[in-house]
Amino acid sequence: MPNWELKNCCDHDQKLFIAFVGVYTVIILLLWRTFLLTPFKLITVFLHEASHAIACLLTCGKVEGIQVHANEGGVTQTRGGVYWLILPAGYLGSSFWGMALILASTNILTARIAAGCFLAALVIVLFVAKNWTLRGLCIGFIIFIAAIWLLQEKTKVHILRYVILFIGVMNSLFSVYDIYDDLISRRVNSSDAEKFAEVCPCPCNGFGWGVIWGMISFAFLCASLYLGLVILS
Repeated sequence: MPNWELKNCCDHDQKLFIAFVGVYTVIILLLWRTFLLTPFKLITVFLHEASHAIACLLTCGKVEGIQVHANEGGVTQTRGGVYWLILPAGYLGSSFWGMALILASTNILTARIAAGCFLAALVIVLFVAKNWTLRGLCIGFIIFIAAIWLLQEKTKVHILRYVILFIGVMNSLFSVYDIYDDLISRRVNSSDAEKFAEVCPCPCNGFGWGVIWGMISFAFLCASLYLGLVILS
């Protein structure tokens, strides 16, 4: 039975999980404005745009192209689908994938599955990418994840779980920051939240939806830590 109450927390694996999340968080914050994190920030943008695309396809729409730009922006060109579901899928979807990657890192089997799904997504998007920044990002991370996986299977360098965890933590933190920066502090008029406020009948403006989405994104991050400890208990 799952140890939902986290009784007798924390054992060695749980302490290691907390320690790595903490260390990764500190490293990410220290290197936030350096070029070293740029590829991982762009991966979060990639997952944001991919989430728009998935929502479009699930609501019977058509994805005409995806772009990720070097300035950490991106756009997904869609036709049809349910617009009011496609719009929030970007921010909330990238937060969800961050949580999924963090949880996947708790076990080597699920880490392998996550890496395989991530590689498959990169290959698929490579063929619908509309600019070279996204194509280069896909090719770079395909090589990177494949190399880490090869090291995992063929050598004693077993770091696949920790790479997946780092990408998950980075994605979760950047998703929360991105919502705050785009939707709350600067209130970009063309943001997904402002567009969503226009089509949603609820009496809530773009700022309000930004706050709501930010709270949901932060809840995903907290849930990933709690569920990770439950899984490892």
